[in-house]
Amino acid sequence: MPHRQPIGVFDSGLGGLTVLKELVHVLPEYDYVYLGDSARAPYGTKDFETVYQYTLQAVNWLFQQGCPLVIVACNTASAKALRTIQQRDLPGIDPTRRVLGVIRPTTEVIGDHTDSGHVGILGTQGTVDSGSYAIEIAKFFPEVQVHQLACPAWVPLVESGDYLDPAKADPLIEDCLRQLAEQSPLIDTILLACTHYPLLYPRILSKLPAHIDLVTQGEIVADSLSSYLQRHPQMEERLSRGGEIDFTTTGDPTVFGGAASQFWGSPLKARQVHL
Repeated sequence: MPHRQPIGVFDSGLGGLTVLKELVHVLPEYDYVYLGDSARAPYGTKDFETVYQYTLQAVNWLFQQGCPLVIVACNTASAKALRTIQQRDLPGIDPTRRVLGVIRPTTEVIGDHTDSGHVGILGTQGTVDSGSYAIEIAKFFPEVQVHQLACPAWVPLVESGDYLDPAKADPLIEDCLRQLAEQSPLIDTILLACTHYPLLYPRILSKLPAHIDLVTQGEIVADSLSSYLQRHPQMEERLSRGGEIDFTTTGDPTVFGGAASQFWGSPLKARQVHL
């Protein structure tokens, strides 16, 4: 077994940094390896088989880095690939390792946020088309009505930096919020089901009525992982504790590092890897 056994965190690009940031905040003692597949992003418009193949390659690479536990911090990958990897691939690769996603932890608690029983989901086209949120929420909160909307312009808005310009951001945000509101006037909770979207949080919140609860995933996933490790001491004991973070990308590391500062809060150095 490698001496260093970090927690692996995977995303199609930059968005998963919003999840990693919360993981480090809640669980700072562990080592982490972050992998952003920027060279092949975005995933939201790709078909199921492509997303599955890309995600499996990323998970295998993180396993090769010594990670006994991998968090798929990408909603599209969690929706299109996670279950297959967990059920079909992992037993043959190494049944002692674990791969977790961001959808299940979120759906386990989202029903607690709503009084009306109507929840809005804003995500990529791939996440919405998969129906994963509606399926999973029905398991935990069968009485909750789920209203979904894809916001394909939001990821490019964030990655270009144009989200900082109200003249460019506000029309795109207002258009999605209007379309979601048209699905039901009873929506009182909106989940940002894409890890890029937290960067839009202040702009979105400013355009919502006060009674609507706007929910992001990072804190939920971090709390869920903390609980998971408490329930699975055999996994927790395997993880190395050095407080180190290794940032990697399949794309240009200089471009990735510069763009990542928007998500991480400060510039970071990344190294390029090949899957």
